[in-house]
Amino acid sequence: MTESFEIKRPGKVIVEVTDFGIIISRKGIINAINVGLTGDKTIPFSSIKAVQLKKAGLTNGYIQFSILGGNEQKGGVIAATKDENTIMFSKKYESVAMELKSIVESNINSNLVAPKNKNQKEQLEQIQTLKTLLDSDIITKEEFEQKKKQLLNL
Repeated sequence: MTESFEIKRPGKVIVEVTDFGIIISRKGIINAINVGLTGDKTIPFSSIKAVQLKKAGLTNGYIQFSILGGNEQKGGVIAATKDENTIMFSKKYESVAMELKSIVESNINSNLVAPKNKNQKEQLEQIQTLKTLLDSDIITKEEFEQKKKQLLNL
């Protein structure tokens, strides 16, 4: 499962929701100024401890992903513009952000169920490693899918 969410204002951000987590891709000058040229960021569901959404009003809204061991910016909209785990959105994209929040929360809640045995845990760790290799363009999407199916006995 891969679902893509695109928010174009105030800066263009594409968030892909995969089976294992989210991938945040930032485009354009506004994001380069606010967050820097950090490249895509992959956050596994297992690392996300909370999702906060502030609706747009007089200012833009934002959706913030709190990460285990992370140090997210606190201090409202101004601080959120600098946080790499935060996505800003205008009123027009609020429904997109709310749907994204719902899907991510659903996935982090389903990941709270621990693997039934050690073998399952090892399989999940191997798949996460493969995903990292895929995100780094070390392996192809086809290689990733083939190995994932092999590990999951599909």
